[in-house]
Amino acid sequence: MTHLRNGTWVLVADGEKALFLVNQTDGENPFLDVMRREEQENPPNREQAANERGRFSDGPSGHRSAVEDTDWHQLAKDRFAKDMADILYKEAHAGNFDHIVLVADPGTLGELRAELHQVVTEKVIGEVPKTLTNHPIDEIEKIVAKDLQVT
Repeated sequence: MTHLRNGTWVLVADGEKALFLVNQTDGENPFLDVMRREEQENPPNREQAANERGRFSDGPSGHRSAVEDTDWHQLAKDRFAKDMADILYKEAHAGNFDHIVLVADPGTLGELRAELHQVVTEKVIGEVPKTLTNHPIDEIEKIVAKDLQVT
């Protein structure tokens, strides 16, 4: 069972927004303070695509097949996860935190996990696979504390 300690960082992220929080108390009654906010503008894919879907010839039959278009929206989300991993690496390398909890939707959490440097990975004490970026801080405190006690 993992508890939030005083000074533990909590990253709450999705593919477009992130909150960097630090616990100012203990795990029994956490008080998360916002240290930093990151946000990227990521319009829907239909607004980012420049052209119609491509087509290619299947050969002499004259039949043409559609080509899957690039999902620019998903690429931006993946890039945002990489940017958050880079920020965490710089902060960990500077010695600014000893423990961190990652809170993100499962897709973002997986992408973030894949991008984390070993220096950060060694400091991860828990993960919460939930989307909490639009929740008030007091709800985030309760959910994270409860989920960490369960694991």
